[in-house]
Amino acid sequence: MGNFITAEGVSTDPQKVEAVKNWPLPTIIKQLRGFLGLTGYYRRFIREFGVISKLLTDLLKKDNFKWSPAGSTAFEQLKSALTQAPVLAFSDVNKTFMVEIDARGQGISVVLMQ
Repeated sequence: MGNFITAEGVSTDPQKVEAVKNWPLPTIIKQLRGFLGLTGYYRRFIREFGVISKLLTDLLKKDNFKWSPAGSTAFEQLKSALTQAPVLAFSDVNKTFMVEIDARGQGISVVLMQ
């Protein structure tokens, strides 16, 4: 997402955050792959990423790209998760960390919480 490192600390690049917020709905598989590639890079920071992205990942299967309202919801959920804290927050290494695991049978996700 791009970071600025200054004497005041580390912050995210607001232009990159805006670009993700304004990411258009994919109309072809190539666009969906690009979006999933970006979000996949940050998957470990997004709670229930596997569950949310499963529907979108299934659209990548051969002759299966049929957009639905559920696909739009998953797309918007991932965009929202990617552009809001805690994904954009930096960890305080002096605090205790907790690992949160969610395995519901549809997918598995693990999030490092602080």
